[in-house]
Amino acid sequence: MMMTQLGNDAVTVERNGHVMIVTINRPEARNAVNRFVHEGVGDALEAAEHDPEVRCVIVTGAGDKSFCAGADLVALSRGESLAPDDATKAAWGFAGLVSHAISKPVIAAVNGHALGGGLEITLACDLAVAVDTAQFGLPEPKRGLFAAAGGVFRLPEQLPKKIAMEMILTGDPISAQRALELGLINAVAPAGGLIEAALKLAERIAVNAPLSVQASKRMAQGIVDRGVPREEAAWKQNRAETKIVFTSQDSREGPKAFAEKRAPVWQAR
Repeated sequence: MMMTQLGNDAVTVERNGHVMIVTINRPEARNAVNRFVHEGVGDALEAAEHDPEVRCVIVTGAGDKSFCAGADLVALSRGESLAPDDATKAAWGFAGLVSHAISKPVIAAVNGHALGGGLEITLACDLAVAVDTAQFGLPEPKRGLFAAAGGVFRLPEQLPKKIAMEMILTGDPISAQRALELGLINAVAPAGGLIEAALKLAERIAVNAPLSVQASKRMAQGIVDRGVPREEAAWKQNRAETKIVFTSQDSREGPKAFAEKRAPVWQAR
């Protein structure tokens, strides 16, 4: 396994043959996303897209507790942006990934709970393998928020509609086994075998003709000129709904109640 020059303190990047492995390396913060995660992951995906030797990408998290806990609330509380100042990189979306359309297949190797932004990263990947102890969910409504990184419109595309609506509206998670049964993920593996399982899946892709794989992905995912036109209306509405929800009193009450370990008191305003 060979290290590349990519990555930073928050993200490590390795190569295993034709497979690039990108790891969110903030286990002490449950791999929460700050601007350095965004930039590290996004830069790696961009490098993979332009490197003919890379045929597949695996995105995972460090440690065994959490794949990704979503946004870094500590960074936000300090007034820090979760995205780089560079407009092109900012346009890659949450974690440098959720709006970053590349032609190389991307596999999520879910090493722990994928809640909120962690599930949204999983939804943005083409395939997913998870540890058997993982949970998947969008708990944002329990905090006065909503899943604004693509979760609310991608989950109903990838699950039966009523199951997706139950997850979205209740905020309750599902197990890795349930996610497998529903087709949200491709395989379940024991903790010690997760990366091996993801690599085996990646290698099944990497043995195929690269240009054929890339064209197939672009067609299947609707990628045109590095964007996904069919999602444009959803992202536009997403931005409008974000302004309503994230500026509400309830959006402040939810995190405050969570921090104070009490039930929130919703005002619907």
